[in-house]
Amino acid sequence: QVQLVESGGGLVQAGGSLRLSCAASGRTLSSYAVQWFRQAPGKERELAAISWSGGSTYYADSVKGRFTISRDNAKNTVYLQMNSLKPEDTAVYYCAARSTLGAVVVGTPYWGQGTQVTVSS
Repeated sequence: QVQLVESGGGLVQAGGSLRLSCAASGRTLSSYAVQWFRQAPGKERELAAISWSGGSTYYADSVKGRFTISRDNAKNTVYLQMNSLKPEDTAVYYCAARSTLGAVVVGTPYWGQGTQVTVSS
C-alpha cells in the first residue's frame, strides 16, 4: 500500500507560481510512475503530467512549458512546479502512484486526497 498526501495548493494571481508536493509513505515512490491529475468544477479529471520511474516525463499540451514535475527520492516526494499560472488552471490537483509494465501504467492507482489550486484573474 502507498499512502499519498498532496500539499502546496492555494490562491494565487494569474502569472504566479505554486509548487505542489505529493509525499508518499508505505512504499518508496522510486519504483512507481507518479501522475498529477486535475479536475476543474464540472469537468472530467485530466492528466497534467507524469514522472516515470526511469526518469522521463510527460506533460499535457495545456501545461507544457509552464509546469515541471520532479522527484526527490530521499524525501519520497514528487513535486509539480507550476509557473505562469492561468485562471483555467484552477482545479483540484491529485497525485497518483501507478505500477508500470514497460511504458504502460498498470493496476489500480493509489490516490491522494487532492489539493485546491485557485488562480484569480
